[in-house]
Amino acid sequence: MRIDAHQHFWSLARSDYGWLTPALGVIHRDFGPADLAPLLAAHGITSTILVQAAPTEAETAYLLEIAATTPFVAGVVGWTDFDAPDVAERIATLAADPLLVGLRPMVQDIADDNWLARSELAAAFEAMIANGLVFDALLKPCHIPAMLTVLERHPDLTCVIDHGAKPDLVSGDLTTWREGMSALAKHPRLTCKLSGLVTEAGSDWTLETLRPVVAHLLATFGPERLIFGSDWPVVTLRASYGQWIEAAKALLVDLTETQRAAVFGGSARKLYLSQRGRQ
Repeated sequence: MRIDAHQHFWSLARSDYGWLTPALGVIHRDFGPADLAPLLAAHGITSTILVQAAPTEAETAYLLEIAATTPFVAGVVGWTDFDAPDVAERIATLAADPLLVGLRPMVQDIADDNWLARSELAAAFEAMIANGLVFDALLKPCHIPAMLTVLERHPDLTCVIDHGAKPDLVSGDLTTWREGMSALAKHPRLTCKLSGLVTEAGSDWTLETLRPVVAHLLATFGPERLIFGSDWPVVTLRASYGQWIEAAKALLVDLTETQRAAVFGGSARKLYLSQRGRQ
């Protein structure tokens, strides 16, 4: 099984994508299963994880409806209000759908960099543990200290870092990011997505731009805790679906066949599907 562990669908008419403005050009349109299916077939991807792009429970319902009728979508990472007083009940209700495999608050868009570390969120994290859901952490380097606090308080939380925590590849200053990722990697229930990097790198990215980041992720997490994701269609701001896959393969060329199989599917299956008793 080859899995793209991070892709999106959206319909502009739903009007809850605050970040998705006309300024984003090529991705400011509807994207659905018919757009992605030929790309998956061309590159031998058998399954995907469909990830939320709007901070509403309506978005979660929308994605679960798509997943129910789209065979290649193996699971959905949705959204719920972690600040709601009844968050535990909300999470339990959402988790009753076996296609829901995780939840993702849009941390990068929250003004308070320390929001994740608020003690009031404990009920949400404990409900995720109780219901076998993965916490998708949409972080930037400034959010890593708060994420470390979460992991210390909730050692049984299964978590994956989206987009390698968005290192600053434009400036090339990776010092704070390296330190933070090294600290995160010490938590054994944490994995990291090899996704979203070309978007952070800018339009003139090359393999050499990305290589220091991938090398550090391999050194700290190891290939068994890295998971490939395309971040399609956002990736098309900087590269085609095929260009990103080929770049990822080139950056991982020194791995063994078994290690590459883990990055391109095996680890995502364990993280998202086995956790929910699906495979």
